[in-house]
Amino acid sequence: MLTLQDCIELSDLTEDEILAIAEHEHIPEMLAIEMGSYLCHTPEGDLSIRRMIADDIQHARDKGDLIGVARLKLVLKHYIAAHHGAA
Repeated sequence: MLTLQDCIELSDLTEDEILAIAEHEHIPEMLAIEMGSYLCHTPEGDLSIRRMIADDIQHARDKGDLIGVARLKLVLKHYIAAHHGAA
């Protein structure tokens, strides 16, 4: 049986990237893994993931969550650096 961690490792995404998708879409981590794994392999999906993380950054900023803003900026920076096709 696969664990949640196994699925994360198979997804081509980091746990923080998956958590950002889950937060943005208001879905459980397992669904975010499936969604993110699919999206990160398409040009439109790649852009969607970047927008989700950017939206999460804005949401954290609006709440005054400066630590969340900093963390999510690092998540976005890593995502862009790690995924080809990301501009």
